[in-house]
Amino acid sequence: MASLQWIGKEAVVGHHREVPYHLLRGDPALSVGEDGGVGSGNLLVQGDNLLALKALLPYYAGRVKCIYIDPPYNTGNEGWVYNDNVNSPEIRQWLGKVVGKEGETLDRHDRWLCMMYPRLALLREFLTEDGAIFVSIDDNEVQHLRGVMDEVFGRKNFVATVLWHKMDSPKNSAIHLSEDHEYMVIYARDGNTWRPHPVPRNEAMIARYKNPDNDSRGPWLLSDLAARNFYAAGRYPITTPSGKVIPGPPAGSYWRFSRERFDELVADNRIYWGKGGSNRPGFKRFLSEVKDGVVPQTLWPWQEVGSTRNSKQELSQLMALGPGQDLFITPKPSQLIQRVAQIAADKDSLVMDSFAGSGTTGHAVLAMNKADGGNRRFICIEMDPKIAKDITAQRLTKVIAGYHPAGDKKKEKVEGTGGGFRYVTLGEPIFNERGQVRSEVRFAELAAHVFFTETGEPLPNRRKVNAKKSPLIGECRGTAYYLLFNGILGDKRPDGGNVLTGDVLTELPKHDGPRVVFGEACRLGAARLKREGVTFRQIPYQIKVT
Repeated sequence: MASLQWIGKEAVVGHHREVPYHLLRGDPALSVGEDGGVGSGNLLVQGDNLLALKALLPYYAGRVKCIYIDPPYNTGNEGWVYNDNVNSPEIRQWLGKVVGKEGETLDRHDRWLCMMYPRLALLREFLTEDGAIFVSIDDNEVQHLRGVMDEVFGRKNFVATVLWHKMDSPKNSAIHLSEDHEYMVIYARDGNTWRPHPVPRNEAMIARYKNPDNDSRGPWLLSDLAARNFYAAGRYPITTPSGKVIPGPPAGSYWRFSRERFDELVADNRIYWGKGGSNRPGFKRFLSEVKDGVVPQTLWPWQEVGSTRNSKQELSQLMALGPGQDLFITPKPSQLIQRVAQIAADKDSLVMDSFAGSGTTGHAVLAMNKADGGNRRFICIEMDPKIAKDITAQRLTKVIAGYHPAGDKKKEKVEGTGGGFRYVTLGEPIFNERGQVRSEVRFAELAAHVFFTETGEPLPNRRKVNAKKSPLIGECRGTAYYLLFNGILGDKRPDGGNVLTGDVLTELPKHDGPRVVFGEACRLGAARLKREGVTFRQIPYQIKVT
């Protein structure tokens, strides 16, 4: 199979595995919710999205049902708040470290691919087996995006490319053609498992259902009785109530029902002959009997999911922007992201956006929960500290609490969605340059790291570990994992209880199977450990760093 090649590829293909794990630090002053946003399950992370994704893996790997990202489009426009040329100082510095001197002279498409590959590789690890990722893009990089996603997610897991009709009027300033659309590329974690949810019917769809014959079963939509697919029993004459004989279906088509089934439908008043009873028959599909939604299509009109004009107005109203102020050139409308979540998330799913920008994804999740009583949660990551603090966090706060459009208190207040979020920043790496565990690392943080690097699974019960009640941090595939760290046993022994001794082994919660114990030292011999089914791993030397 042909693969996409670019300068710097060899340096970045495995880079996501080398990214160190960083600490996550909550900021109560910017968090929203009675408990600092913890109970909401929502996260707004400020920090480089590559580092943030790696820091979040021990907690959320394999748990995200729906990912939406709106990465830089690489248009070459240098004047935007969100530098869209992948030429920002942060990206240049990163390329210099990862790719080397070659990164200084890379073509902007090479730089874009070098930036995207490790981030996509990490995002894949967050998806549930029945999860999917949606990526917004335009013509500048859509062909490269397809190539790199084929490699990361597998070509067989490509689902579709959606066209979003984003412009509600032509762009008369266009040099060539008015670019009225963008793409949304969809890949599943497992194409054989993932299935989209139907899209709710809108008012226009429902309005098509009529009841001209006052059928007691309510409004119905007339469907053609003829179909193009071959059906051996689908060729027969039909006599209308007026006595007119229809010799058969139109040329090249077949009646979709057998004669026997057709007669049953006639008896049940499910066939409509038109006024006078002499037209070619049609099949009545009752609104009360059809599925709750319709199959998602690949063309999304702005009338259904919003336009770029709508998205700018939405953000302007929320942030109370004055004339001439513009925080983002291309925010996405919350309706657009709601459509993504309708298709790919359940009512209790986790939704992730690692290029959060103005926070549209968080806004969409909060709005959907208010509308249907769902318990969806979001994780949004924004690299720029000023944007994260002054725009993303402020927008989410206003959506939760409610706001007066454009800040005008004379206008009716938009009711808040309720909920909350925890504002988190990236701290130092878990390990210092000497490979030692940093002194500020807490038990729960090291427990999450140890369990994930050992098993590839996130902690099964984070609340229990955060309560710091037991050295047993979790079980996976029949093996129990224990961590002796920061005096977890709560005693005043000279070694702080961080050394595996006979007494400590006796105190460990029982487990019928293999046990792996992490501690600073071990006073037990190899024979005793083997007899007890224990494997000892010394902190920090035998903890996997990445």
